[in-house]
Amino acid sequence: MMARKLLLLLAAVSAGAMAQSQAPAPSATLIRNVAVFDGIRSLGRHGVLIRAGKIADIDYRSAPTADMKVVDGTGKTLLPGLIDSHVHAFQGQDDALLFGVTTQLDMFSAPVSTRAVRARMASGTNSKAADIFTSGILATVPKGHGTEYGFPIPTLTTPAEADAWVDARIAEGSDYIKIIDEPGTTVGRPFPTLDRATIHALVVAAHKRGKLAVVHAQSLATATESIEEGADGLAHLFIDLDGGSAFAQLARAHHVFVVPTYSVFEVFSGRSGGAALLDRPALNGLLPKTAVSTLHQSFGSDRSGKLDALEAANITALAKAGVPILAGTDAGNPGTWYGLSVHRELDLLVKAGLSPVQALTAATAAPASAFHLADRGRIAPGLKADLLLVDGDPTNDIGAVHDIVEIWKDGVAASPLRAARRSELANAAPEATAPPIALPAGGRIEAFANVDGKPVLKAQFGAGWQVSTDSIAGGTSRVSLSVAGAAPDGNAALVMSGEVTADFIAPWAGVGFSPGAQPFAPADISAANALRFWVRGEGKSFGLMGFSPAGGQRPAVAPIAVTSDWKEVTIPFASLRNFDSHNAMLLLVAADRPGVYKLEIANIRLIHTE
Repeated sequence: MMARKLLLLLAAVSAGAMAQSQAPAPSATLIRNVAVFDGIRSLGRHGVLIRAGKIADIDYRSAPTADMKVVDGTGKTLLPGLIDSHVHAFQGQDDALLFGVTTQLDMFSAPVSTRAVRARMASGTNSKAADIFTSGILATVPKGHGTEYGFPIPTLTTPAEADAWVDARIAEGSDYIKIIDEPGTTVGRPFPTLDRATIHALVVAAHKRGKLAVVHAQSLATATESIEEGADGLAHLFIDLDGGSAFAQLARAHHVFVVPTYSVFEVFSGRSGGAALLDRPALNGLLPKTAVSTLHQSFGSDRSGKLDALEAANITALAKAGVPILAGTDAGNPGTWYGLSVHRELDLLVKAGLSPVQALTAATAAPASAFHLADRGRIAPGLKADLLLVDGDPTNDIGAVHDIVEIWKDGVAASPLRAARRSELANAAPEATAPPIALPAGGRIEAFANVDGKPVLKAQFGAGWQVSTDSIAGGTSRVSLSVAGAAPDGNAALVMSGEVTADFIAPWAGVGFSPGAQPFAPADISAANALRFWVRGEGKSFGLMGFSPAGGQRPAVAPIAVTSDWKEVTIPFASLRNFDSHNAMLLLVAADRPGVYKLEIANIRLIHTE
């Protein structure tokens, strides 16, 4: 009898264990007692139920069932997943979701860049990355803004081309149309752009096909004319003038939305504000070194005071007039990164005068409404379960939005992705660095010579010297070389002459030194901390450009003071912002403003100054 009871007991335990091992994983998630911000307003504390990738209930009051994973929301706030209304999605697509950004609106990239994520969206299998909607290729003229990135851009110049151009973009998968109205006035360098008639024709063509037309305009004049020609939204807020209530009322009357992209403009005003967010525990440890380096980039000395005043005036006026403001970062540019920069944009929108609630709406319900994304941007039954749970109350203190507790994308928790990324980065082998280079005696890195009437550009190490102009990106600037005469110290001088043309957004022409074994291969030249050489010349502007992985695709630039008389100049690497001499790829001496020029250089040395 005892044996029989023991066998029955063992069978019962075995059956229970089998049933437990075969029990299904929770198929629903219940977030209880959580403060809910629905994208427009705070709803108080509720229970929010997620099931089958959707929001099933926002006021669940029954007891949890066996198939529910229960999350305690006490002291926390639940928001819709954040939407970045201005990115360039050619990289970083795995990063945005880690920061609670569940949707990105791409404002220009090659269609191939977003093909994979859009295929996953179509098949319902994109729970591990932010969704992307895209303009694809932008509308611009030959040599206009958007043509400088090294891949072919179909351009147009007349209204008659608009219909065919828009049809081609839609065939490529564009969700909306991006138009460039950028003559270069805000960057101090003119370049060609679309005329008003062609902008109007593009807007009409887009609307006939049920597509929005969004315009890049960075001046009050171009923003005004873009609205007058029918634009649905502005991809930036102008940065040259205070538009006052007059512009705000114009935008309101035409039902236009505005994406300020404050976070990228502060970078171009010399302030890398987004990098400070890396000190927040919930945001730290999720980005590789290259992304962190990018976030630390900015341009020149800090001139952000003027920008802050303009942004405060214009954003406040727009908000007072009831113009929809959308949070966008222009991520893909220096000083920004996908996902993280939305957090910086929210801080800046509040700095400019929006309330925390208005700023949160700018990153949730407002872009969903503006771009007709009816399934997201709100917390309501039946919508996508793209959600962000944070500690505290960001509707009172916007800083609380940075204290991420959990993220859901299509109902799937992203915490495993965040944990995996942190583990991957923490356990990654140290990044390989280029072997240090022993500099030649005296540090001289050239031996220019004239051989049979032709210039010979010899180098003491590395891949050496070569001509470099903007022709690699479609520009037409030119340079010709000769070796003639000598500097006051007796060393032969390399003579560069030619013309920098104005038909490219960032023109240059000159010669560059590649210290690595192959052109653009990183090399460690940190034994030096400056470049010294003799120089004289005639022209508008000259600079030393330093390329390294820390600077991304854009060089660090320091001006070279040049006169018609020979003088010896020393340019510290410290003046080349974001240039890392441990991984130097190219040092380029060039003319960098439109006009005819002549430049002579001699006895170029890498040196170490005290």
